[in-house]
Amino acid sequence: MTTSGAPVLTNRALNRALLERQLLLRRSGLPVLDAVEHLVGLQAQSPGDPYYGLAARLDGFDPEELSALLASRAAVRIPVMRSTIHLVSARDCHGLRALCRPVIERSFRSNHGKRLAGTDPADVAGLAARLVAERPYTFHHLGQALAEEWPEHAPQDLAMAARALLPLVQVPPRGLWGRSGPAAHTTAGHWLGTEPGPAPGPGAVLLRYLAAFGPASVKDMQKWCGLTGLRTVADGLRPGLRTFRDEHGTELLDLPDAPLPDPATDAPVRFLPEFDNISLSHADRARIVDPAHLRRIQRVNRAAPAVLLDGFLRAVWRLEREPGTTTLVVEPFEKIRRADRAPLEEEAARVLAMAAPGDEHDVRVMPAGD
Repeated sequence: MTTSGAPVLTNRALNRALLERQLLLRRSGLPVLDAVEHLVGLQAQSPGDPYYGLAARLDGFDPEELSALLASRAAVRIPVMRSTIHLVSARDCHGLRALCRPVIERSFRSNHGKRLAGTDPADVAGLAARLVAERPYTFHHLGQALAEEWPEHAPQDLAMAARALLPLVQVPPRGLWGRSGPAAHTTAGHWLGTEPGPAPGPGAVLLRYLAAFGPASVKDMQKWCGLTGLRTVADGLRPGLRTFRDEHGTELLDLPDAPLPDPATDAPVRFLPEFDNISLSHADRARIVDPAHLRRIQRVNRAAPAVLLDGFLRAVWRLEREPGTTTLVVEPFEKIRRADRAPLEEEAARVLAMAAPGDEHDVRVMPAGD
């Protein structure tokens, strides 16, 4: 859809707006849980990702603060947007899971569900709920337990039915900083001691999306959460929104008072985790990464940790560990600007101090290019 009379926002203007709303133009003093809620959760397929994501965004971030929130059940790890594991606040947990249930069930039906013909999914979910109320189960062990009742079906398919139909959270020590544990699950209601209420209206959640990711098109909104049919929802919100166009004429919706920084605003160097929602939440990701560089970041079922240089993802990074020494390796896609060299070293030192506090540290920048 195009809106011929709406103001045009350049790609760089969209970039600076996104960085501002993602707390990446300057580090924020927000409390950790407030930041998690502002961002509408952080993708957390890799347990360490939310820690690196918040370290890039919050001033004085201490990873033990986030660990404490998980241990105290003020934050949880649960599949929500795009049917992927996110770290969200306990306050958001039930609502986001209920909103995203159609996405999670659709993903299940298109894969494992095809192999469970003749089985009543509600019966599977009911038994699974009783089992995980007794103690947390990994999907491997949950599938084996369910297969005792339905031996004609594969344990993995049965476990995925439980994942789709129940709001299952991953319990600590999984996800705690510097610790590890199996991905064991129980229901959100059992873990939090609260019963889920009705799903929030999608309109309210889309307004939060715009506050953290806007301005955005309807396709962007759908890409972020995985829901379809959001055009009607967006149209219902339209009277309270402002409208722009991107350089291709696509309509972008936005909150009336959301910040739009000057496109010339300097953007700091930041190291982001492999699955950061900033690069996963728009249908057109040109506002954050040159399409020519996407293949350097996207990998089969994985993503590479990336570096923001002048506001765009222009490098990938990794940690190489040897006894007593941790090296942060940067692989830039193009020549690094002179103005970014010192900030790159400073940010790398910050990452190393958090990731390997007892080691000797080194930073290695590889030659630019493919």
